[in-house]
Amino acid sequence: MKNFTPVLNIILCIAVAILFYLHFANCKKCTPSAISNSPVKFTNSFKIAYFEMDSLQSNFDYYKQIAKELGNSEQQKRSDLASKKDAYVAKVKEYQSKGQSMSQADMAKAQQDIAQRERDYQQDEQAKSQEMQEESFKKIQDVKKKIEAYLKEYNKDKTYSFIISNSSDLLYYKDSAYNITNDLIKGLNEQYKNKK
Repeated sequence: MKNFTPVLNIILCIAVAILFYLHFANCKKCTPSAISNSPVKFTNSFKIAYFEMDSLQSNFDYYKQIAKELGNSEQQKRSDLASKKDAYVAKVKEYQSKGQSMSQADMAKAQQDIAQRERDYQQDEQAKSQEMQEESFKKIQDVKKKIEAYLKEYNKDKTYSFIISNSSDLLYYKDSAYNITNDLIKGLNEQYKNKK
């Protein structure tokens, strides 16, 4: 949701720039009366295509593989953290069961040991969370680069001026004639299979 406003602003700026260009390119004498009376004419040379990002995420084989790898990696990291937490809890219970038979020095050592284990766990948890974020960012950027590279090849004949992804709540109206999602998924999957 925090990315919605900047993306919407960019799209609106592009749309305004396009409207100004189309209006003033077709207007020979741009007097105030000519501007107010002349309708904006769209030419056939300007097209915007779009693709459904959620459909791409569900059907692009490489994206599905990346999502699976990230899920497995996250599960492994959570499992490692869970085993450390279990060891920590077991050690605390052990010290509690010995509590009455321990000397003051042993109790002080036990408290230091518990505090150190808790710090180690928290540091490990933060490190694993940071690793996951970095890994996820890198892999998603890789997917994005593959999509961008394919779209450059797809649009080498300059059919479209812009190709954008449609995420929920981004576009309010779209003509399905310019939906290239199926072409994009098919092409990306073929490219991915050939590179395997």
